[in-house]
Amino acid sequence: MGFFDKLKEGLKKTKDSFVAKVNTLVNSFTKIDEDFFEELEETLILSDIGAVTAENICTKLRAEVKRTGTTDTAAVKGLLKGIVADMLRGDNSLMLDTKPSAILVIGVNGAGKTTTIGKLAANLKRDGKKVIVAAADTFRAAAIDQLNVWTDRAGVDIVKHAEGSDPASVVFDACSAAKARNADVLIIDTAGRLHNKKNLMDELRKISGIVSKQLPECSLETLLVLDATTGQNAVNQARLFKEVCDITGIVLTKLDGTAKGGIILPIKDELGIPVKLVGVGEKIDDLQNFIPEDYAEILFAEDENTKTDDEDENEEDE
Repeated sequence: MGFFDKLKEGLKKTKDSFVAKVNTLVNSFTKIDEDFFEELEETLILSDIGAVTAENICTKLRAEVKRTGTTDTAAVKGLLKGIVADMLRGDNSLMLDTKPSAILVIGVNGAGKTTTIGKLAANLKRDGKKVIVAAADTFRAAAIDQLNVWTDRAGVDIVKHAEGSDPASVVFDACSAAKARNADVLIIDTAGRLHNKKNLMDELRKISGIVSKQLPECSLETLLVLDATTGQNAVNQARLFKEVCDITGIVLTKLDGTAKGGIILPIKDELGIPVKLVGVGEKIDDLQNFIPEDYAEILFAEDENTKTDDEDENEEDE
């Protein structure tokens, strides 16, 4: 199965939920008026897009309707598709332009951080890159063992110390290993704690400082891993993490297990953080680059799964 097909399958629950609501709305109105926009805004909010982004989308749609002279409600989906793709465009690619490049992976426990690192390492190795993983989440029980399992699956090296060790010392040794082994990418696992923002900020600053000192010319990505199934809570997590560190991109996991894939929009629209990777399954090759145009295309594509209840009843009558 290709990347597009995997994303399509992963977004199925989101698509069926969101587009069914939009179809019902479109079929309930004969013209595009203020009542239509109010109903659309409510529909977007109920699809985990959030009030602020829903309002922004409707504002852009009003402008497009006026610009194009559109009067048919059926044309709204095409306009929405273009708006969604435009809102998500940006620098969605990973910054891996130095040798080595470093990727700092952050996120709360349970979001899928460890599996994301394993899948990302496997993807990069498939692309011909030499990868080293630093097990710097040293305080969570079994975190190092779990990461070891995934690096074995991916076939990449891991730098680890005993549980409870100083994360900074792990990162220092990993940077040294990256230079000595001529690695292309160093991926650094970090502790996922938000209950004490000052401690988290101090730890991330210390780790970033070591990377900058040991690998002064390297590109540094800071990827925040979020669980799509948590909906608006994931957006709130991103907001909190943004207060303590410079996030360069989002990894959205478990997209295949939720109808809340619409949260990609407020993350980019309200926080200005691009989604760079999405997880669409449990297999090691089920992490893929996020392409805004593909997301919009899949979300608004017509197929039999997006029919409204009224359409299904009409077919049965026939």
